[in-house]
Amino acid sequence: MSRIIEDFVSYQGEHCETTTVGNLLQFAGIRLSEPMLFGLGQGFGFIYWDSKQMDFPFIGGRVKPDELTSCLASRLNLTLRVQESSSVNKAWQNVLSFIERGVPVGLKLDSYYLDYFTNKVHFAGHYAVIYGADAEYAYMADTSQQGGLVKTRLTQLAIARNAKGPMSSRNRSFTIEPPDTLPELVPVIRASITQNARDYLNPPIRNIGNKGILKMSQEVLKWPSRSKNIDADLCLTALLMEKAGTGGALFRNLYRDFLEECMAHLGDSRLDKAYKLFAEIAPMWVSVSSTFDHAGRTGNYQELKQASELLTEIASKEREAMELLLTV
Repeated sequence: MSRIIEDFVSYQGEHCETTTVGNLLQFAGIRLSEPMLFGLGQGFGFIYWDSKQMDFPFIGGRVKPDELTSCLASRLNLTLRVQESSSVNKAWQNVLSFIERGVPVGLKLDSYYLDYFTNKVHFAGHYAVIYGADAEYAYMADTSQQGGLVKTRLTQLAIARNAKGPMSSRNRSFTIEPPDTLPELVPVIRASITQNARDYLNPPIRNIGNKGILKMSQEVLKWPSRSKNIDADLCLTALLMEKAGTGGALFRNLYRDFLEECMAHLGDSRLDKAYKLFAEIAPMWVSVSSTFDHAGRTGNYQELKQASELLTEIASKEREAMELLLTV
């Protein structure tokens, strides 16, 4: 079997879930910027996750996987069709049924197993698009390489889709069908901004949202005694915060750019103030990750005190910005 969607053109993005949705929407004739997809999907967030079973805490700067796509579909009246199966064969047939009809498909998988990923870190919450397959390879659109078009062996794709672990799903695949007419953007923007701010400021547990950043500011001081290989863990954490599809600054660059784009649609001084705050916040997150990296490379763990102080300041600024956005 060989079926390639010949007119497929990749959508250029930095974050895997928004890039995947961008690919599916672009193919369907809808072109929105990646920051707009991230913002309308209410992707902004924070989580500090740690447990006895983990080698080192996980730091995330967005809402949990799948929520962004689901929220975006709801806001824009998109038809989101999701399929999951514990059967590898059935899951593959689910995908092929769309490819054979000329419809690209979004996949959720563990990027560790994909041939084209050279940075081998397990992450089962990765997203990519498949737009074709032959007897040996799946043809994909992903954020991993310049140009976005890559391929991986079908055997490796099957393992990646069926992987278990944090953030994994049962061979999840999905397609998006747009409505005849998209809803007016201004009310959608307002609703997305205010709900995202509400969720961020009122987390269900204290390691999420604004409270999570304050928790992290305290916990980083304990990291040297918490880790079995603190130097490597610090450097990897810094890498993941900046380079692992976050768009830099732990997704704050994406949200800053979303707010800037919204200013062209909404004349609101509160939005302008929040944008300016995020223009200050984003480089502060870069400083935090740079401090982690430098501490890991030099062994100077006293620098974690500087990171802790920065995080406290970031939490204050983000709370101020999101309280402004709560009333937009």
